[in-house]
Amino acid sequence: MKFYGSILALCAILPSSSAFYAQAPKTTVSPLFGYSGGNDPGAPPAVRAVGPGGPAGAVSPAEAQRAKDIWETSSPVLVQGSTLRTWSFPNPQVERVQVLMKTEGRPLHANIELWQGPDNTPQKLGVYIEDGSVRPFCAVIETPRGPNAVAVYNTGNLEFPFSACVEAAGPKGPVAKGTSKMTPRTIQGGALHTYPFAPQVQSVQVLLKTDGRPLNARIELLQGPNNIKQVMELYTEDGLERPFYCIIESPGSGNVVRVLNTAPMEFPLSACVEPYLVENGPEVTISEGLPGGNIGELRW
Repeated sequence: MKFYGSILALCAILPSSSAFYAQAPKTTVSPLFGYSGGNDPGAPPAVRAVGPGGPAGAVSPAEAQRAKDIWETSSPVLVQGSTLRTWSFPNPQVERVQVLMKTEGRPLHANIELWQGPDNTPQKLGVYIEDGSVRPFCAVIETPRGPNAVAVYNTGNLEFPFSACVEAAGPKGPVAKGTSKMTPRTIQGGALHTYPFAPQVQSVQVLLKTDGRPLNARIELLQGPNNIKQVMELYTEDGLERPFYCIIESPGSGNVVRVLNTAPMEFPLSACVEPYLVENGPEVTISEGLPGGNIGELRW
């Protein structure tokens, strides 16, 4: 009897078996952006958002799931080689759209244009990705003063189709002038700056902006010497009203993001390049809001 009593006392002081379960990934919000998605007070805090000023509430599980199955919840369009597809947004309240593209493992060649009125193209973007499955394309285009239309043109051959999805990305207006603990780097016209990242960084977020002048830039992802995995050629008529934000997938080691200001000396730009998704063993840190969801209000 004493033996069984000792066993029962030992079981009473042991921790619960739930302590051996895998912990949910932790999420932090970068000071570059403020997540403004809907927080459900009654929902379980599956993901905890922690900003520079302290806890910012729990991201709803629906938004977390949306980040994973954006291609299932959306309606992607298959764009064949040398074909054009357009998405119209006649509603003037749509002031920001998100563009997603991917392939089934083949290269991706595309041109993206923002149309606003007849013969008015305030923003152009040329994209090359070596493998559109490993590194899908994700970018945000500001669309103030609608109606607007986004045109996606597959400049590759017929053997290289890709899937594209363009949808509204949040009710907020253009980039707001806010405060941030992160200081953007000024890149003068014709200058080049590189940002190396550790192998734990799985994706990188890039934000380019000017003081109202045109924005001309080239963004490259390199993995090893002279091994270019992704290239983006950007032109924006007004870099203050239409800044450029994108997420670059950077799996593996030896990743370097290179930003080149292709404009003359009189047209500098401000660049913020920082990790987006960081893996630290079993813990995953997301430095920003959920891709594909309400990315919130861009802040500087």
